[in-house]
Amino acid sequence: MTKPAAGAILAVALAAVSLTKASPSAAVYVDPLLYNVVGANYTNWRNSSDVGFNPTNTPSPFIQVFDPSFLEITGPSATIRAIASNPGYSFAHEAPVYVPDLNAVFFSNTGGGTLSYSGWYNSSVVSMINMTEVDMALASTTGDVNVQVHTLDLPDTVQMANGGTGPYKGDLLFVTSGPALRPPSVVRVNPSPPYNATVLLDNFLGRQFNSINDVKVLPGTDIIFFTDPSYGFIVGWRPEPMLPEQVYRFDPSTGQVRVVADQFVHPNGIAFTPDGKTAYVTDTGEIGESQTQPATIYQYNVDPSTQSFQNRRVFAYADSGAPDGIQLDTKGNVYAGCGDGTHVWNSEGTLIGKFFLNSTSAQMIFTKSGLVILDETVVYLANIQAQGINLATS
Repeated sequence: MTKPAAGAILAVALAAVSLTKASPSAAVYVDPLLYNVVGANYTNWRNSSDVGFNPTNTPSPFIQVFDPSFLEITGPSATIRAIASNPGYSFAHEAPVYVPDLNAVFFSNTGGGTLSYSGWYNSSVVSMINMTEVDMALASTTGDVNVQVHTLDLPDTVQMANGGTGPYKGDLLFVTSGPALRPPSVVRVNPSPPYNATVLLDNFLGRQFNSINDVKVLPGTDIIFFTDPSYGFIVGWRPEPMLPEQVYRFDPSTGQVRVVADQFVHPNGIAFTPDGKTAYVTDTGEIGESQTQPATIYQYNVDPSTQSFQNRRVFAYADSGAPDGIQLDTKGNVYAGCGDGTHVWNSEGTLIGKFFLNSTSAQMIFTKSGLVILDETVVYLANIQAQGINLATS
């Protein structure tokens, strides 16, 4: 054995020892060096992107560690526990918004699957979980809990909420996907009863958007950016697309709306760094098309004067499913909902870990209690030490 090879093996061994000492009980280390070469007789080839990479066959949910730096995100005592569930109803798909003043997470069930019970004639439902109730329930047991999910009675102007952020000047900021012939829109919703809503935008110079998907506000401004793929048409609740699949900038103070990025198969999640200089957009072309289509997070420079997205480059490619909703923590790590759970990349685009659920998770949101992960029929809480960036707009 050569000295460099021996040194590499020793380094891996030392990393494994260090990982064991600092790991949460729910963590499993997958050393990339052990799986770089599997040989011709390997029998566990993943011929579908829908299958997650779990070479240890660990029962889900668990914390999958690809790099020891992921433990700086999780902390030494992180767990993943279910906090709400309903096996017969996909109540938790997307559009999570955390309101610190209420200590509550709002989200939508818009998904298009049979268990979402939404479609051409049926809108989605926006719900809320009180995180104070979650904390109290978790404190009483070491296992999962099932807190009450509160359904909001929203006005008819809020249809198929699919993306959310905020608080935006005290309100929830949603983007909607339709349904049917109703125009997709950008809408503010009061997070408290009577949940009154104000539509800010529902057209591009007289043309309906396709099915607006996700939304973020450029930090330091009140300018809204959103993605507009054609998923409403693909899943059957919207007519044929009338516009290319693009990313838009909308300034509510002037009413101006314009395209800032294009050339996607299906643009989906969107996020900014806290300084507003860098944008991330996910392309989930793999969903509804082919696994040879993009399952990619693109990174852009935000032009300081025009706020157009420039210098597009690949940030990361998801190995399972496609990266849907996207969030950042205060250290610059990037989180995305993918085909086997929530993936986490460092600021350089290296996959360092996953919150492995063995099922598709579209979105997640940081709260005071940890990372809330939406998994259709289940909502999970990962009580990690990482903190999310501030998404509030005053």
